[in-house]
Amino acid sequence: MEVTSDVRAEIVRLQDQIMNYLGMNSSTLLFEYRELEGRTRLDLITVNPRHSQSFLFHSEIGLNKLEALRKMWDYVQNYRDKESSFTIQWIARGEKELNTSYFRAANVYSALDKLYYGRDIATITVFSVVLNPTS
Repeated sequence: MEVTSDVRAEIVRLQDQIMNYLGMNSSTLLFEYRELEGRTRLDLITVNPRHSQSFLFHSEIGLNKLEALRKMWDYVQNYRDKESSFTIQWIARGEKELNTSYFRAANVYSALDKLYYGRDIATITVFSVVLNPTS
């Protein structure tokens, strides 16, 4: 599929809108697109500058990049109201420092999937997963 410059401009605009809404920039928020069975999967990935680890924020699937990105924009605006907050304490293999990360997810399994996204499960040891109280 040929992408017109207007579509590319809309993609850039939506990506900037998402980064600004989340208070992040291109060094801490990555947009990864993959073709899957004729559709486009968008994985939005956060990078923690303190410990340089990346985690999945959320995934969306669309007919093309623009549709996946529009779905992501809708998710970003509403995820706090729809998903639970989890705190996960973990340590990376070979490290000594305990890290604390926060995730929004439908359940504990989804939160752990976001933590382990793109890595071997043996590279991180989880010490605790806590469902945070709602406010």
